[in-house]
Amino acid sequence: MSLFSELTIRNTTFRNRIGVSPMCQYSSIDGMATDWHMAHLGARAVGGAGLVICEATAVEAIGRISPGDAGLWHDGHIEPLLRINRFIHSMGAKSGIQLAHAGRKASTCRPWEYHPRKAQGLGEMVSIEEGGWEVIAPSSIPFSGTYPTPRAMTIADIQSVIAHFKSATVRALAAEYDVLEIHAAHGYLAHSFLSPLSNKRDDTYGGSFDNRIRFLLELTQAVRETWPESHPLFVRISATDWVEGGWTLDESIELAKQLKQLGVDLIDCSSGGMVPDAKIPLQPGYQVPFASRIRQEANILTAAVGLITEATQANAIIEAGDADMVLLARELLRDPYWPLHNTKALQAESFPPLQYKFAF
Repeated sequence: MSLFSELTIRNTTFRNRIGVSPMCQYSSIDGMATDWHMAHLGARAVGGAGLVICEATAVEAIGRISPGDAGLWHDGHIEPLLRINRFIHSMGAKSGIQLAHAGRKASTCRPWEYHPRKAQGLGEMVSIEEGGWEVIAPSSIPFSGTYPTPRAMTIADIQSVIAHFKSATVRALAAEYDVLEIHAAHGYLAHSFLSPLSNKRDDTYGGSFDNRIRFLLELTQAVRETWPESHPLFVRISATDWVEGGWTLDESIELAKQLKQLGVDLIDCSSGGMVPDAKIPLQPGYQVPFASRIRQEANILTAAVGLITEATQANAIIEAGDADMVLLARELLRDPYWPLHNTKALQAESFPPLQYKFAF
């Protein structure tokens, strides 16, 4: 088993174990994918990745992080994604989509965008008067003092969000995605139900561990019932909040066991994002131990992500059995052809498109 060995999950075989991590591009128009997305995602398929995952894609308009986020809340969003996926498939890669709801981290401006509130040092939020939208969360606790204060969700809100995930799942299938990933990390809606730092509810969705994971389990069950049995289902989690009193790795292991029982095939192991002041020990491969422990103790496939940049480093993760896939983010922004460039280093077969064959 190596970085360039095939991996089969359900009826899907990936040509290698290199995936493009979902990365927000903040370049959609009313949720619609654009030529930027075709160029961005298509280039990574040309470059040799086995799996290309589209960015966090909102299941409803108020689930966007920013006005520039991708969406899949109406049928009009399907066609441009279908076009992109058919190109990805023609390059021998598989396509994935990460369905998401931003929760209390919604209605913010794009990272590079000038905004009067940012200029005044008032933070990231885009108010309703300025074109933003109402923000919802398990409890009425803002991410920080410069973010919107969310409205605590009712039971009807919870059921509505789950229904939106189901509808988006139907559209993801129509767009011919091979893999669907539920985003339950980085402080967004599903993660904010998991963590006691953001979930102060006193009903069946808050308090105990079993109550805090209830929303994600119900959401996952709804998606798995809708997503074909032949298609892999991933869940991205933050394995720890990196904060005392927050979500822990031990809880992530128990959650992974329960997600597996619901038909989840792989846990995408990230961390953090729940609070702005967490002390995260950033270093190469700092999240790999999470993927390793969850893989071993929950007996489920995992993906490692985070400051993985070297081919020998990525290969060692796979060979050691710490993870089944490696998802690269910024390194694939710097070099879309990273897989092709590293086949020789690992003595693997090169697989460039015919049009590029003489360059490799």
